[in-house]
Amino acid sequence: MFPATDVEQMSSSAVLPMNSMANDRVDQRTCLICGDRATGLHYGIISCEGCKGFFKRSICNKRVYRCSRDKNCVMSRKQRNRCQYCRLLKCLQMGMNRKAIREDGMPGGRNKSIGPVQISEEEIERIMSGQEFEGEANMSWSNNGDSDHSSPGNGVSESNQPSPVSTPSSSRSVELNGFAALRDQYIGTPVSTHYQYLPHLFSYSAHSALVPPQARSLDPQSHSLINQLVSAEDLEPLGTPMLIEDGYKVTQAELFALLCRLADELLFRQIAWIKKLPFFCELSIKDYTCLLSSTWQELILLSSLTVYSKQIFGDLADVTSKYSPSDDELHRFSEEGMEVMERLIYLFRKFNQLKVSNEEYACMKAINFLNQDIRGLTNASQLEQLNKRYWYVCQDFTEYKYPHQPNRFPDLMMCLPEIRYIAGKMVNVPLEQLPLLFKAVLHSCKTSVSKE
Repeated sequence: MFPATDVEQMSSSAVLPMNSMANDRVDQRTCLICGDRATGLHYGIISCEGCKGFFKRSICNKRVYRCSRDKNCVMSRKQRNRCQYCRLLKCLQMGMNRKAIREDGMPGGRNKSIGPVQISEEEIERIMSGQEFEGEANMSWSNNGDSDHSSPGNGVSESNQPSPVSTPSSSRSVELNGFAALRDQYIGTPVSTHYQYLPHLFSYSAHSALVPPQARSLDPQSHSLINQLVSAEDLEPLGTPMLIEDGYKVTQAELFALLCRLADELLFRQIAWIKKLPFFCELSIKDYTCLLSSTWQELILLSSLTVYSKQIFGDLADVTSKYSPSDDELHRFSEEGMEVMERLIYLFRKFNQLKVSNEEYACMKAINFLNQDIRGLTNASQLEQLNKRYWYVCQDFTEYKYPHQPNRFPDLMMCLPEIRYIAGKMVNVPLEQLPLLFKAVLHSCKTSVSKE
């Protein structure tokens, strides 16, 4: 498939090994807080189960810790329990997002589409001192904890030793009745009658994951909302020509021009999609402009990996195989480009394994688009309600459609922060390196599929 040039050497020595690297990359990752083996993306960043549970308990129970040293304690797997203040401080500094914690305290993230955040030193200080919680008098949390062998409600650390320096910042923590509070807060909030949605997900018990899956019907309103989202999608094949005559050598400029035309068509489809959304009239044009300008690269990447993947990893891959980069291009390929390449290959493998349906894709796209954390929004609260609504719709659909895949929904949601990260990184890849990046990624992905 590749011409016999120096790029052949790159494919065998750099690109193809990325397949095995990508396959094992989760196992190789370490927690950004303590360096222990990471188990995935938790509250926006790569972390271990221990730090995930610690962060959740600290925020849910509004803990205020004290450091007996200089607030610069070493964080490692063995020493992370010695100073809870410095551990929470590092969680916040590394980007753990407290908005991603579910407000009922149940296992699972509140919104897996929410990625890492950068907050000011002033806001971190407000959280560490407990001042931030004083403005949340009306917000309650359940005392359900994580399964990292520690008690969430009595200040006991992972080593099962009491923590005298940690105290609840107030006595406002009230036990909630499962999902009932979420129902009142997000579903019961007065919005257009077009969106009144009361999923039966709220009746799930905390131990429902232990119950064998049972056949059930899809909530009628879930079915209606999903159909509306799918109807807004343009699922027709891309119209940009991607056929090249046999023997034709594609230049860097020609491939770059083709990539630009594809991006144009994909962006145009996203603009048309926005106008067809069922909640289009509920948000301002300013908010839509803000959302699109911040997420268009993520939307294009998501659609390329799912509904248009056959053309991207088929026709476009055939075109890129006829492009032969120069020695100079190969030598100039940046470390940032290599990271993007590795992550794209990993993400392709993940989506290829999941075989995302059109319904799941439509929900994922809406969830990713409705990002209430984007700056400049005029109605972030309504965006959060809409985001929550489609988050639960997607969960309802996956649990109905794939009852024997209990981890499918978390797996889907975990892909969204990865997409955001990659889209952000691709902006920093020099434009002249994009043809080589696409050639390497598409060749590697196509080769891996043909071997399966």
